[in-house]
Amino acid sequence: MGLFILRRLGVMILTALCLTFIVFWLTNLGPNLEKLAKTQGNARMSDEAVVTWLDNRGYSQPLPIKYGQWLGVLPGYVIEGTDGETRARCQEPGQPMEEISTFCGILQGDWGYSTVFKEDVGEIIATRLGLTGKLMFWVMMVMVPGALIIGVLAGMREGSRTDRSLSTVSIVTTATPEYVSGVVFISVFATATFGMQWFKGTATGAMDDANFENFFLPVITIALYGMGYIARMTRASMTEVMTAQYIRTARLKGVSFPKIVLKHALRNALIAPFTVIMLQFPWLLNGVVIVETLFNYKGFGWVLVQAAGNNDIELLLGVSIVSVFVVLVTQLISDIGYVFLNPRIRIS
Repeated sequence: MGLFILRRLGVMILTALCLTFIVFWLTNLGPNLEKLAKTQGNARMSDEAVVTWLDNRGYSQPLPIKYGQWLGVLPGYVIEGTDGETRARCQEPGQPMEEISTFCGILQGDWGYSTVFKEDVGEIIATRLGLTGKLMFWVMMVMVPGALIIGVLAGMREGSRTDRSLSTVSIVTTATPEYVSGVVFISVFATATFGMQWFKGTATGAMDDANFENFFLPVITIALYGMGYIARMTRASMTEVMTAQYIRTARLKGVSFPKIVLKHALRNALIAPFTVIMLQFPWLLNGVVIVETLFNYKGFGWVLVQAAGNNDIELLLGVSIVSVFVVLVTQLISDIGYVFLNPRIRIS
């Protein structure tokens, strides 16, 4: 197991380097850099002024060198600009040149500076990631148990009325987009219906003080959308397991049906849903921007849209690191979980 984890960690590092390099290359394309120069400088800058602005700030260096500086494995640039001002990548505002660090990149904990929010990228991501993490926690607490219960109940007796009813509910929840169900929930529960307003239609207050009143609607909107997919996967897996030979043998031996389900069928039936559940974490991290926007909850997905829409290169790169890390870690946990759920699966 230890050797397997080490090999996977090596593959994860190589994958992360490749993916971040691709994102770094895309964000440093010519049109993006030109837009950055005109946004931070002057919207009416000439082409020559744009080139000068980029040269003075290290953007005209070869891509591998800029990527190495961003990672922190190559020394940061020190450039004598055409305007007579000396600029260094590792220089903080007001810091003397003799106190500047040689290396300042991701490995040194320097995530850069946001050109839109005018704050350190690391602080922005930590704050917004905490908000989305709180949302993810409660969504998983509602979504996973509910989906597993629905899937197991539907798969226990294939073709029954219970199976058809629960399968219909699962399909409807998955087929309904979040922006539709969210609007419906706000219209029904966040407005004065029959003289009573059940919940708040905005989750802005939940950023500081989350409670049942201001956090229920965004949580249930996301949970219902993901619940149907997990429930359908659980139902299909449970149906397949219930027709296995060892289940039939247990029933012929007189083992009670609840014991067959809980002791023999459930563990093997959870292997496929476990993968789907682990895939929900990357989706929740980046894919809930619609719900965050709808309920005015400024989490990680909201920051991703802001960074992409405003050409905030450093923030966009920081967001990409977190996204890649979450995807790779969840895949590693998923692979390790296979072994514990089914001992017949060998690491080799």
